[in-house]
Amino acid sequence: MSFHVMLIPTLGCPGNCSYCWSSEERSPIMSIETIKEVVEWLKDFREDSVTFTFHGGEPLLAGADFYREALPMLAEGVKPKKVAFAIQTNLWKMTDEIAEIFAEYDIPIGSSLDGPKELNDFQRGEGYFEKTMRGYRIAQKHGLSVRFITTFTSYSEKYREEIFNFYLENGWILKFHPALPSLRGDEPEKWALDPEEYGKLLIYLLDKYLENMDRIEVMNIDHLCKGVFSGKGAVCTFVDCMGDVLAVGPDGGIYPCYRFVGMPEYVMGNVYDRPGIEELAQSDAWKLMFNYKEYVDQHCKDCAHIKYCRGGCPYNAITPTGGEIKGVDPHCVSYKMIFDEITERVNNEMFGGPSMEMGFFQNPMKPSKPGIMSLMFKKT
Repeated sequence: MSFHVMLIPTLGCPGNCSYCWSSEERSPIMSIETIKEVVEWLKDFREDSVTFTFHGGEPLLAGADFYREALPMLAEGVKPKKVAFAIQTNLWKMTDEIAEIFAEYDIPIGSSLDGPKELNDFQRGEGYFEKTMRGYRIAQKHGLSVRFITTFTSYSEKYREEIFNFYLENGWILKFHPALPSLRGDEPEKWALDPEEYGKLLIYLLDKYLENMDRIEVMNIDHLCKGVFSGKGAVCTFVDCMGDVLAVGPDGGIYPCYRFVGMPEYVMGNVYDRPGIEELAQSDAWKLMFNYKEYVDQHCKDCAHIKYCRGGCPYNAITPTGGEIKGVDPHCVSYKMIFDEITERVNNEMFGGPSMEMGFFQNPMKPSKPGIMSLMFKKT
């Protein structure tokens, strides 16, 4: 068993992406003292191995000295627990010094690009692409693994082919998510991707992936298929993550997930108080997450996909309604579309339509279209 602690050194970010929720660059930054308290808190919290992911805001704003002290402190301080690290950053503040520190711990990097330069900068701001690529080149030089995540918005989903080809041509793994209604600004729905459109996008990307399996990996599609095949969600969106994923804000506040950091109503405790699971479970935020789980058990009990969907992300479901449980993840529509599609294709390939043996007798000049089973065999 393992659990995941997301460390948020700051909610600040030098970027100003149109659909993002983050705050200004001058936001407070986590102190090394707080990292020391994280270590002390975790010593007796759980015996399982732990993954620390630095997130934000922009975690590189904490600077090289912060990571030079924090990484060995975390790695050594929670022994005998096994420790792994990761970071999500826009890479703007990446330097040779920081890259060298990360290379010592072989830290994988997640970053963000929404596609080709013009499209990316339209959504994320002028100059974003070049700043990120500059940091990417520094990370590459030091042997660090970098993967990008793309946000599909109501605007960029119209350019789905260009975005897919951009990743294909660069030889990069494609990971993506849909833009949500913003919790800031006067037009919260402006960039948000309609759930039905997102469902169509997922099916489109499934087809494109199957056509190019030997040239690209589409991580989301792998996870969705894995969920259907295994009967269990493969990523945090589709599992009961409460208790196995926690986030620590700049001041040591403990939250259910990094997306709640900075929202006082979702604080469950503070590392300075070293709470155990039982104490966290007494918080209103913890109880709300479990109330959501019970809501899903009741509301989705007749859904064929409940075991590997679990109502989607609680943040997506709860936050837009001011913390009230009024429904499941608004992307339920899109999840059903892609899960239905995957399930139908599996059933057709295994039990309906032409049998698998017939494929051997088809005209070799007209190969059959790759199917879901091909994807399954590729991943095993």
